[in-house]
Amino acid sequence: MVRLISYRRNGEAGVGVMAGDGGAVALALAAPNLPRTLKGILELDDGLDRARAAAAGRAADFALDDVELEPVIPDPHAIWALALNFRMHIEETRLTTSAEYPQIFLRIPASQVGHNQPMVCPRPDIAKTYDYEGELAVIVGRGGRYIDDADALGRVAGYACYNEGSVREFQRHNRQFGLGKNFEKSGSFGPWMVTAEEFGDPSDHAVTTRLNGIDKQRAGLDEMLFSVEQVIGYLSTGYALRPGDVIVMGTPGALPPAPDDVPAAQDSDRIPGRTHMKPGDTVEVEITGIGTLVNRIAAAD
Repeated sequence: MVRLISYRRNGEAGVGVMAGDGGAVALALAAPNLPRTLKGILELDDGLDRARAAAAGRAADFALDDVELEPVIPDPHAIWALALNFRMHIEETRLTTSAEYPQIFLRIPASQVGHNQPMVCPRPDIAKTYDYEGELAVIVGRGGRYIDDADALGRVAGYACYNEGSVREFQRHNRQFGLGKNFEKSGSFGPWMVTAEEFGDPSDHAVTTRLNGIDKQRAGLDEMLFSVEQVIGYLSTGYALRPGDVIVMGTPGALPPAPDDVPAAQDSDRIPGRTHMKPGDTVEVEITGIGTLVNRIAAAD
């Protein structure tokens, strides 16, 4: 399996290809003529092929514990995110949405961190409902406009896990979700990108979100109301997709409460099974065929 990471080591940004589960090949050493960012590599027609070939058979140049993992694409041109793309999430929120068009909003790069980096919980005097949202992230490899649904999956470079951390009080301030979806370092993106050909059909996979080891969300990606290809086709009607663009495909609803959950009545939004994230927690988003994105929750300064 080819898995690519974005990382920072000794202040220098780089791209690596995983060699086993604990280390990676530095493309700056294995392929010094390649761009130093994953977005730059994706902008080349043969960038992924050159990265794969350069790393083949090489031992790891560093251990993951010795670097800071960044979001898979630290500097995307756009992060398009879907709301209400699972029926169970619509039912638990009691919100309405269109049956014909995906509901889409934008996140900014400053709102995301990488694997094993702290996600930042708002100060309690600002907000108390800081929630996990485990989702599939789609990374565009070959851009374009007016893309047919039948051609859409061929435009995808790869997939990753995303935790679309949301500050509910601020999300409800306006119809666009806005700041509630963009608090500083409130979401995460990683741990790596698995190439599209190796991940296969997204509908064959499933997402699970855990908080402190307890399953909170679990659903098959075939339960998404709008598929990856439909969303790519829809976005490209108005926007020429760019290599490195990110599309975050929406979250399922919460599972029923587990026996050792905090009682649901303590949750201010009163959705059964949901327990808000707080400093000291650990949250995981696992997608079959990709791996597990892990972050601890830290208090804001």
